[in-house]
Amino acid sequence: MSILLDCILLIDDDEPTNFLNKMTLEQAGCSRQVHVAQSGLEALAFLQDTTIRPDLIFLDINMPAMDGWEFLERYRNLPPARKADIVLIMLTTSLNPDDEKRTRAIPEVAGFENKPLSQEQLDFLLKKYFSES
Repeated sequence: MSILLDCILLIDDDEPTNFLNKMTLEQAGCSRQVHVAQSGLEALAFLQDTTIRPDLIFLDINMPAMDGWEFLERYRNLPPARKADIVLIMLTTSLNPDDEKRTRAIPEVAGFENKPLSQEQLDFLLKKYFSES
């Protein structure tokens, strides 16, 4: 795959899932940097305080303290320059059809995928959102 992003942000409280997803991303060689945030608060701090702006965010729904929905509410309030052109994908184990329906109604969310992230999912998402053709 010839697509190379500057940064991908994984937001998930589950360490084994983060390990698997990060390994998939690193093996694909599709990003110069993969940053992991284990909470919505940590992710918001990263998005507000860093000079690096991710090209792609994978967000879990079910997390303690601040779930994916609350993260999205706060994400909406970030300055437009901090979130411009970021592709945000819900990456979850949720089998609740209401979660997918709710996700599709949120303009900031580009897609809804099941985790862990597979190479096939990643290839599809990179081609869909970052391919120049």
